[in-house]
Amino acid sequence: MKTMSARDAKHQFGRLIDTARAEPVVVEKHGRPVVVVLAVEEFERLKALSELDRQATKSVGKGD
Repeated sequence: MKTMSARDAKHQFGRLIDTARAEPVVVEKHGRPVVVVLAVEEFERLKALSELDRQATKSVGKGD
């Protein structure tokens, strides 16, 4: 996973987007990670996994 400072992300926004399309990018402020920028396809994949996990947890709870 790549890392960029918030300042670099601001000044090189196009590069941030290009990099994030290939792999998630951690953006740091004052040396601490504050956000992760990732491709929309990866975001959608993670949302789908989260939904599947929530449904599985829900169905396990009903079996009690």
